[in-house]
Amino acid sequence: MAAEQSTSLAGQVAIVTGSGRGIGRAIALAYANAGAQVVITARSQHQIDSVCDEIGAAGGTAIAVRADVTNRADVVALVAQTLEAFGRLDIVVANAGATSPEHSVSPIDDFAYVVDVNLTSVQHLALTCEPHLRERGGKFIVMGSGAGRRPFKGGASYSVSKAAVSMLVRCLAVEWRESAIAVNEIVPGPVHTEMAAKILDVPNIDAAIRMDWHKTPDDVTPLALFLAQQPNNGPSGQVFSLLGRDL
Repeated sequence: MAAEQSTSLAGQVAIVTGSGRGIGRAIALAYANAGAQVVITARSQHQIDSVCDEIGAAGGTAIAVRADVTNRADVVALVAQTLEAFGRLDIVVANAGATSPEHSVSPIDDFAYVVDVNLTSVQHLALTCEPHLRERGGKFIVMGSGAGRRPFKGGASYSVSKAAVSMLVRCLAVEWRESAIAVNEIVPGPVHTEMAAKILDVPNIDAAIRMDWHKTPDDVTPLALFLAQQPNNGPSGQVFSLLGRDL
């Protein structure tokens, strides 16, 4: 966490999925540094405990809740534990994602897995969180991808899932507007993370990707903070891009 503390998100509670590492971790640290109480969640207990300890050591407030976003019972328990610990929910960042399964089964099963992580789980998280976000209004932020607009070889499941989740953002924005829940998508562009290595660290990388702005997870946090700090009746159904090129 940065040395200089902020209070711009003071009193607010945020869930950040996939926050044990990479972009999710960076966003969770930034939100905690801005005064939010943050729920760190991912499948790896060791990773989320480490991030939680890091926030606590810097004077922030966080809890670690292990959850697999593709498991509906886990998602329900995640939200329940958030409310039990902090009594409210204001910001949700659907950041957990996958480019491929850890262990390939078959082409059709692999495709279904990626769609489940990147799309179906976001819908279930949204429906589970909506009644609690509606109490005061809030933010639902989804991590998208330029691959949802521009395909790359071997990435059909990832591109299709990200294209679909972009439309889901727009649908949720329409459905939730009267409840003052802003729903927006971040398209970060190339960010060097463990997951993105499967796309970025290849010798025959697409020229457009190679020439783009290549970022660290910390480079994404100013935009994530900007969206969290907007009025609940502010921008919604929008795509906010950090690409160094056109979408």
